Amino acid sequence: MAQNGAVTSIFLQEPTTAHAPPAPAEAAADDKNPFLVALGERVRGLRARRGMTRKAVAQAAEVSERHLANLEYGVGNASILVLLQVAGALQCSLAELVGDVTTSSPEWLLIRELLEHRDEASLRRVRVAIGQLLGTGGANGASPASRSARIALVGLRGAGKSTLGQMLADDLGFPFVELSREIEKFAGCSINEIQALYGQNAYRRYERRALEEAIQIYPEAVIATPGGLVSDAATFNLLLAHCTTVWLQAAPEDHMKRVAAQGDLRPMAASQEAMDDLRRILSGRAAFYSKAEFRLDTSAQPLQPSFLALRRLVREALGLPA
Repeated sequence: MAQNGAVTSIFLQEPTTAHAPPAPAEAAADDKNPFLVALGERVRGLRARRGMTRKAVAQAAEVSERHLANLEYGVGNASILVLLQVAGALQCSLAELVGDVTTSSPEWLLIRELLEHRDEASLRRVRVAIGQLLGTGGANGASPASRSARIALVGLRGAGKSTLGQMLADDLGFPFVELSREIEKFAGCSINEIQALYGQNAYRRYERRALEEAIQIYPEAVIATPGGLVSDAATFNLLLAHCTTVWLQAAPEDHMKRVAAQGDLRPMAASQEAMDDLRRILSGRAAFYSKAEFRLDTSAQPLQPSFLALRRLVREALGLPA
């Protein structure tokens, strides 16, 4: 298990959550859990919107009326299966019941209905159009004349972002920005120390701040991004809106080998469990990395041919001479 934990700590940081014990039915109002109180208010609101009595909802959900009353008044910590049954009885999604922001108003619900069951290509066009409408649209789908000259390289650690990014910046005459180093400057300590001392949420705030400053300072740059940046939707949207993005892909075996070459020997136990863990991380992030405008497989060829392919791709995208 130590081997598996080591590779996870290198490629992915997962926050943990604790589960509070259920609140007693006789708890005072001040002792109620705010989430459970808000959940109960949503259940009552949805029931009123549907015009259903508590008894009717309880029967449809196959729970006792007392259980439903406790839930509505914020003193019942229902299981996920009970919540699913209540959502079914109220003819709403589980997301709406637990307070997903995209169910928080009629406009959100109407937008969700329009987008539901659309394919990925249609959703991408909608995302770009919304960005342009709100003034936050950027490079995605833009012509070479209007495409951002900030080149952001995305991908998991070991894909070649730092090495190829520096080579590309030198070739273009652009500044090279290693976003991880900028995060450490803001925090005054290393990435590992940020996460150990302040947690994942604090790290994501520093990451967002570092990206915002890079965008503000550099109209032209090559930016090597941390592998987990795509995990934060707001930060990834910012990147997509203001940069020309390239996904550097690599095989799991190459990720492991390159990380070891950088001096980090923790994953080199090379257990099957560790490799499976890395494959799951890559698989989980691939759908987000694929939102980049361009992609380049750095496992397909050695360093110099990979650089020439990246150089050609970026120069063509920016309308620069080859």
